[in-house]
Amino acid sequence: MTPTDSLHVVTGGPGSGKSTLIDALAAAGFATSPEVGRAIIREEMASGGAALPWVDHLAFAEKMLVREVAAHDAALAAAGPVVLDRGVPDVAGFLRISGLAVSPAIDRAARECRYNPRVFIAPWWEDIFTADAERKQTPGEARATFAVMVETYRDYGYRLVELPRAAVVDRVAFVRAHLEDMQ
Repeated sequence: MTPTDSLHVVTGGPGSGKSTLIDALAAAGFATSPEVGRAIIREEMASGGAALPWVDHLAFAEKMLVREVAAHDAALAAAGPVVLDRGVPDVAGFLRISGLAVSPAIDRAARECRYNPRVFIAPWWEDIFTADAERKQTPGEARATFAVMVETYRDYGYRLVELPRAAVVDRVAFVRAHLEDMQ
């Protein structure tokens, strides 16, 4: 077992319940790492910055990369398993869904910042999807993002474990069972 085996990513499209699951896992005693993209959006909106996914895709991706690598490194330094809301490959996926090339630096970071080989992916789920001030994607864009994240994580050599479309408590039990199985 390598040190990166203790880093467990939850990814997927926007509005699929990832952050809600991460919050519930934290409440259940798991070490977690929040989504960096939302933090960047809040900061940029508060400061009048342009590094927003709907304004400047590249600036947003660059900030995401720095924060995702930092989240990876912090999780790696933690004792025991950590569940992360997205990972470095999500930056590549964001660029792909935006129709932009993945730079060599982002590709290299996605190959070097490794996580457990099994990645949890939250499927598109129309019943829970909502847009808000920080999530401006349409349902179609959210569905497409899910598909791109599947492709992106597979391209980087991960095996995907699809989360059930179920109540949060059931998703927590699902993740708990898989984490115990991975130990």
